[in-house]
Amino acid sequence: MAREYWKPANLLYPIPAVLVSAVDAAGRPNVMTAAWAGTVCSDPVMVSVSIRKSRYTHELISRSGEFVISLTTERLARAADYCGVKSGRDVDKFAAMHLHPSPSRKVAAPGIAESPVCLECRVTQVLELGSHDMFVAEVVSTDVDPQYLDERGRFDLDRAHLIAYSHGGYFALGGCLGRFGYSVRKAKPQSKKGGRSRAHSAAAAKDQSRPSRRPHHHNSGTKAKGGKGAARKKHPGKVRRRKRTYPH
Repeated sequence: MAREYWKPANLLYPIPAVLVSAVDAAGRPNVMTAAWAGTVCSDPVMVSVSIRKSRYTHELISRSGEFVISLTTERLARAADYCGVKSGRDVDKFAAMHLHPSPSRKVAAPGIAESPVCLECRVTQVLELGSHDMFVAEVVSTDVDPQYLDERGRFDLDRAHLIAYSHGGYFALGGCLGRFGYSVRKAKPQSKKGGRSRAHSAAAAKDQSRPSRRPHHHNSGTKAKGGKGAARKKHPGKVRRRKRTYPH
């Protein structure tokens, strides 16, 4: 079937749904949900977030030059939706969604205490693109909740239960399909013991554990009197075969 060609459309999905917080001149915090956010540089660590000029958060970031990006989880899905449709000019979204501000180390804006990771950002450049302005910012500090770290001190994605946004919907992340570089990584050779591989030994052990296919006959025969050969007595009952079992 031939592919169809459409006019330009925003179909780059899925994307993160993050909470972006900033403060007004009096230090009061506001938070909004932004889906157009991402990493733009690794050294220095830099991110971007695109916001419409009409948004209240656009005004706050333009004035302060700072903001905090907080990752969203399944438990924060409802708050993420609410903060994306309500304006901070009309309502205190922290209070409405029972969110708690988490103090930042290097910027005035707080993060979200219920979020596993908060990125403190300082704006370095503003790109006027059209309907949205892109705020390019350097990450000056990272706030991580230790309950989401593994035994090596690394962020555990499975514990966080992060969500993604795709074409108007919020989605939980599925299982991992592979780690970076797995497509070119060589498979580990099977270790051998006594000239046999583990797979061969396991198969042999499995065969030995299976019951025999042949029924066990009880030999109770004796030589018949006056007969040339050895006659066997009939077993008083039917031979009971053991029921075969197989691993599921």
